[in-house]
Amino acid sequence: MTTPLPMWVEPMAATLTRERFTGPQWVFERKLDGIRMLAFKDGAEVRLLSRNRLPQNAAHPAFVEAIRALPFHDLILDGEATGYFGKRESVGYHVFDLVWLEGRDLTSLPLDARRELLSTVPLAPPLALVSRLDHAEPWELAKREGWEGVIAKRRDSPYEHRRSPHWLKMKCEASQELVIGGFTDPQGERVGLGALLVGYFEQGDFVFAGKVGTGFDTKLLLELRSRLDTIEMADSPFTKAVGAPRARVHWVRPEIVVQVAFLEWTRHGKLRHPRLVGVRNDKTARGVTRDVR
Repeated sequence: MTTPLPMWVEPMAATLTRERFTGPQWVFERKLDGIRMLAFKDGAEVRLLSRNRLPQNAAHPAFVEAIRALPFHDLILDGEATGYFGKRESVGYHVFDLVWLEGRDLTSLPLDARRELLSTVPLAPPLALVSRLDHAEPWELAKREGWEGVIAKRRDSPYEHRRSPHWLKMKCEASQELVIGGFTDPQGERVGLGALLVGYFEQGDFVFAGKVGTGFDTKLLLELRSRLDTIEMADSPFTKAVGAPRARVHWVRPEIVVQVAFLEWTRHGKLRHPRLVGVRNDKTARGVTRDVR
């Protein structure tokens, strides 16, 4: 008896990492900036579902027709739809995994075995196979090409219905000079300070950009706290302070410039996943503005 095609499969998700590495047990793919989408084909019926199980057939009729034409009765593809939200990529469904094929659940197979089976599926535009990257430092290639990042996948990984450490996303970091406007007290066993409150100058305003709580060692934590204590002030120096904490905060004169690495600016104008790179003693605070990238 043929196993029926499932109505839904929870997609495998990658875990964010700041580590940079390669190795024979890992393969790398470009991280595409689109809509994660699963494609279910059961005879002539095709269903496209987003990772939140929202139907996508009406938005992608060309994908539906191309998948319907594939020479298999039933399969489940996993991939990314690109070319939307004003992005520069061409419209396409970029397939990187095969979850089901002809009545067979493939999720327990290692990635390389699923990839070999996927290579037998004749994907033609607007369908495309996501290429593996052959580069000594794939994350540097991503930065040079202006990509969002890369995904590292273990060759022996099964298809897990969760956010897995066997798929790792390495996002390209941006970097920005920012000015310290305050800091929070340390918690637990941490010493010196908890997080820096940083910002930049914009048309006379000092704008709060977020909290930076990683990238320190103990020596730097203590050195910064000692230096910040000498410029503490009673009131917040931020003139635009949406999202800034108010409790257990020490405010300082905006004089010290730091270099901060981060993944991106949020739509609310805050740093996403920031970390301290170092203190910039060669820069004056008043010249620090938000970089336009």
